[in-house]
Amino acid sequence: MRDEAALSAASRIISASGVERHDAAVVLGSGWTGAVDVIGTPSWQVPAADLPGFFPPAAPGHAGQVASIPLTAGSGDVAHVLVLSGRTHLYEGHGPAAVAHGVRTAAACGARICVLTNANGSLRPEWPTGTGMLIADHLDLAAVSPLVGADFVDLTDCWSPQLRAVARDVDPRLVEGTYAMLRGPEFQTVAELRGLRTVGADVVGMSTVLEAIAARAAGMELLGISVVTTTELDEHGDHPVLTDPDAVVAAAAQAATGLGTTIRRVLAATLLKEH
Repeated sequence: MRDEAALSAASRIISASGVERHDAAVVLGSGWTGAVDVIGTPSWQVPAADLPGFFPPAAPGHAGQVASIPLTAGSGDVAHVLVLSGRTHLYEGHGPAAVAHGVRTAAACGARICVLTNANGSLRPEWPTGTGMLIADHLDLAAVSPLVGADFVDLTDCWSPQLRAVARDVDPRLVEGTYAMLRGPEFQTVAELRGLRTVGADVVGMSTVLEAIAARAAGMELLGISVVTTTELDEHGDHPVLTDPDAVVAAAAQAATGLGTTIRRVLAATLLKEH
């Protein structure tokens, strides 16, 4: 199904950036803006809200920029990465289509690989703040989908085992787990957190999953990296401290440079065959 809004935004990006085809896309979540500097130097960037279908950033820690970044190999080969510094969340009230618009635009720009990042609350007390988690699976508890009509997409292979293997190779410190998305913007009760852990969630957040569904529907290969910013349940099953949104952004920002390097190395290994 043609997505006219995504095609319109992609046409603007291609014309303004001078890049006919972007090979990959990276969506940077709360506090991740600093990762741009280590992924590479933008050859072009613009406020996202200047592009068709995008909204200004509403959540803390989202820069609201779209950038084109060239990655260059020693052989002289070049890959182009579209980096979205920030996203629209479901709780902002614009609907699932607006949440998925960024990755659909990236797909219309030619991207076949999509890296989705976010900040999470951990249900695993052994994972300290700053831990990078590869998303191996997810729970869509927002009760909505970006897909409309008989658009059936098999999500059993949603999060690419191949890209996760490359990520583990370049950064052995990464753990793997299941990300649960809830609509938000409220944080969960202790009973809800315990229930989430019981049904298999390792971390919880308010983003990423609807984008993942739209990306897979567009045929993109997915890598998800989520950074632990707060401990939601301790070893006794209790909530140790009230969640502070500013502290969440600060913790993600502290980890963003290191994890941004991981993203750059994964993309270089995948797109340019550099190890």
